[in-house]
Amino acid sequence: MKNLIKNKKIFITGGAGFIATALITRLIGNNSITVYDNFTRDTLSSTPCTTHPNLTVIRGDVLDYEKLCQSMIGADIVVHAAAIAGIDTVIKSPTETMRVNMIGTANALEAARLTCVSDRFIDFSTSEVFGSFAFKPTEDSETVAGSAGEARWTYAVSKLAGEHLSLAYYREFGLPIVGIRPFNVYGPGQTGEGAIHVFIKRALNNDDLEIHGDGGQIRAWCYIDDFIDCLLLCLERPEAVGESFNIGNSRAVMTTYGLAQTVCRILHSRSRIVFKPPLSAEVELRIPSVEKAFRILGFKAKVDLEEGILKTAECYRHD
Repeated sequence: MKNLIKNKKIFITGGAGFIATALITRLIGNNSITVYDNFTRDTLSSTPCTTHPNLTVIRGDVLDYEKLCQSMIGADIVVHAAAIAGIDTVIKSPTETMRVNMIGTANALEAARLTCVSDRFIDFSTSEVFGSFAFKPTEDSETVAGSAGEARWTYAVSKLAGEHLSLAYYREFGLPIVGIRPFNVYGPGQTGEGAIHVFIKRALNNDDLEIHGDGGQIRAWCYIDDFIDCLLLCLERPEAVGESFNIGNSRAVMTTYGLAQTVCRILHSRSRIVFKPPLSAEVELRIPSVEKAFRILGFKAKVDLEEGILKTAECYRHD
């Protein structure tokens, strides 16, 4: 995909993360990029981008409003990707999850308003806002808060609050907001608890693949290159401002058990598949409607699941 974003000053919170690093790789050649991150998770440092003259790295926390605001001065584009994510992390630190995802987003929005960010503010939300049973929800479908105190919905509620606040900044202050809801993004460089990257790494070593629950949970999986293609369209197209988009691949659908079997089959792994108790509330079905992204942005995912697994595994083999 041809990149139309050039000569921009781009500020990325959570810029050392998996998705942000993939975005930086696409944009670094023609733009000045500032990464603002506490490096709790770090994909960036293992890439050639770290030595690129167009990259500036600031170690900071989105809860530090003064530093965040000062660091953002001069930015044309803000990509707010900083968040606490991953069910294991959320269970261990629900308070931090709520603080970082809600207060951190409030800080980023206010900093963008005060520093007069003019081109775009991308707010990363989550497909979790659609609850435990979501078959092709549209961007206007009803979102779900879930039961109070349940770890999974602690994360979802914190991200949903950020969505509401982002759209409020758009309506009240004219901040050029675009909200995105990623659906199970995977690929080379992923960190954390994503099923595909965990399965692939363990399968390459012939270690057991652990499934929490009965394995019947159904997901749609989106390869990182496809996701970044859509994210770039959100940055480029004026029609995207004030909108939110589901970003995913509604063709690449499989149960968790089927995914584990597929990874073992195509990687010729001798791994066993073992079942563990669920970590939290189960999400039985999550497949996005991506019609809006196609209608407004012209986006359609290209990479099917088996191709994406092979591409990801090839990267890990060379680590």
